[in-house]
Amino acid sequence: MKYLIAIIGLLVVFGLAYIASNGKKQIRYRPLAVMVVLQIILAYALLNTEVGTWLIGGFSTIFKNLLDYANVGISFVFGGLTLVQDANGGFPFFLNVLMPIVVISALIGILQYIRILPFVIKYIGLVLSKINGMGKLESYNAVASAILGQSEVFISVKKQIGLLPKHRLYTLCASAMSTVSMSIVGAYMMMIDPKYVVTALVLNLFGGFIIASIVNPYRVTEEEDILEVREEEKQSFFEMLGEYILDGFKVAIVVAAMLIGFVALIALINGIFSAVIGISFQELLGYVFAPFAFIMGVPWKEAIQAGSIMATKMVSNEFVAMLDLGKQTALSARTTGIVSVFLVSFANFSSIGIIAGAVKGLHEKQGNVVARFGLKLLYGASLVSVLSAIITGLFL
Repeated sequence: MKYLIAIIGLLVVFGLAYIASNGKKQIRYRPLAVMVVLQIILAYALLNTEVGTWLIGGFSTIFKNLLDYANVGISFVFGGLTLVQDANGGFPFFLNVLMPIVVISALIGILQYIRILPFVIKYIGLVLSKINGMGKLESYNAVASAILGQSEVFISVKKQIGLLPKHRLYTLCASAMSTVSMSIVGAYMMMIDPKYVVTALVLNLFGGFIIASIVNPYRVTEEEDILEVREEEKQSFFEMLGEYILDGFKVAIVVAAMLIGFVALIALINGIFSAVIGISFQELLGYVFAPFAFIMGVPWKEAIQAGSIMATKMVSNEFVAMLDLGKQTALSARTTGIVSVFLVSFANFSSIGIIAGAVKGLHEKQGNVVARFGLKLLYGASLVSVLSAIITGLFL
């Protein structure tokens, strides 16, 4: 039965992408088929094989060790507060989940400085361009987005931003919204099972190309297919390190501020809806998103709860939704896994402003172009998350 639902889910996702396509006759189906098959193979390998278990275990161990090292610095500054449980038996979220972003950001800066990350990003991107049938720039950008983040990635292609036509700019922005930055992966792993974080990272990379190839199909000529990455201004090691540490701290503060605002506002709206119509706002959204949860492989009896968490992610952000998922004790392991994969992306309304602002900071005219197709970006990125969740459901 789950295979039949998965097939229906895939047809729905591709159908919704096709409806929104701005060039139906230009869609190339062979690269799409290859990438879907690759998604299925990779999901099976990661979730159902010893090699996949070993890879995920190694990846999560690396981040666990990084978090342990981060806690040394956090405990030094905050006097061991991270070891104190709150009244609900939990640990301070800001200190234990968000502060380690500072250390991971610093590590990314070091890997950038010694030229390891640029090398990895460039050549993985070149390999992907042979698979997805897109340009080198699009493939580079997708890999860079998954490491650097949805706003920082545009700095590395600053030289080409002003020269890009609307359709190529859409693909770059869609990749940025469909992935997550490596600096916050550790935070996700403290909230949901690491194997679902890793699975989502891999599937979303290909899913972004798949949906963009349907919604926004085009061909890149050899003359256009030039990858010109901006070299960072030469800094001393400690200048760079200080900059990345501060950047990581800014990310943690921004996420904390958004969580305070969104969690409080959602609680307020839930209270108003419950008082007026007898049902909370999140429960109401759960009914709207329940059909999508069902085609992802969630049993119908759990679809409303799952749909509520999915909706929370879209109207607020993935952190708020992950917190809600962690409070759910009635959901099955299968549903938790499927929803977890759905949550690992930047596909939410606030990301439209973040991406448009990042591009506008580099090129005002192109930033306005991004703002105009912002809702279509969110539409495509959400389909990427649904697609990754459907593929995951096949192996749970």
